[in-house]
Amino acid sequence: MHVAHWPILFAAAVTAGAVNSVAGGGSFISFPTLLFVGIPPVKANATNTVALWPGQPASVWAYRHEFRSLPRRVLVPLTVTGILGGILGAWVLLITPPSTFMKLVPWLLLIATLIFMMSGRITRWVRQRANHGEHAEFATGRGIVLQMFIAFYLGYFGAGAGILILAMLALLGMDHIHTMNALKAWLTTVSNGVAMILFALTPHVVYWPQAILMIIGAMMGGYFGAYFARKTKPEHVRAIVIVIGLVLTAYFFARQIRG
Repeated sequence: MHVAHWPILFAAAVTAGAVNSVAGGGSFISFPTLLFVGIPPVKANATNTVALWPGQPASVWAYRHEFRSLPRRVLVPLTVTGILGGILGAWVLLITPPSTFMKLVPWLLLIATLIFMMSGRITRWVRQRANHGEHAEFATGRGIVLQMFIAFYLGYFGAGAGILILAMLALLGMDHIHTMNALKAWLTTVSNGVAMILFALTPHVVYWPQAILMIIGAMMGGYFGAYFARKTKPEHVRAIVIVIGLVLTAYFFARQIRG
């Protein structure tokens, strides 16, 4: 790692960790930064997953009391599906040729940006639905199918998948917002976690000096971001993330056209 890249990657990781703690979307900052310092696209995505994952279990711990209301017939199948989908997505990423993945990058960024653009409406709809006291039995069978696709996306790229999980849970009958957030945090942590393990066990995929530096930065950013989150409106941070996503999407599309 070139010495000049240290402060760039550290600053990107601190910012990504802070953004994740407030509104999500830190990958919009950390992943392109890894590309800009010269890391090949597939390895940049794997390194980014490893760098940002340690901040996710903290969210699960914060919701630990909510898991008491989750029946095992819901939690276990979705967890198993999350593990399988995360492994499959990570494996497909590892066998994707770098040139092919680079062509997919602008489309993945566009999809993630569109998800974030819808996230505010989805979150408001979920909260309104919960406040109205609507209740239906959770459709576990359909949840397993949808969760497999979302978990695959988490293992492969992942930005914005938390919003997809939240929408899925609401559509299939879950009605308690805190329980839904707890399950969302758990499923994203599980799918990203198994992907991270696969990346870590595969030789020469993760750029470890960069990953370790960014882990430290992301944890610091997450800590301070949680502090400032009380004084910051998440929708403002989300708007900034969307603008960044649109700019990066346009940049990578233009780069693809020129190339």
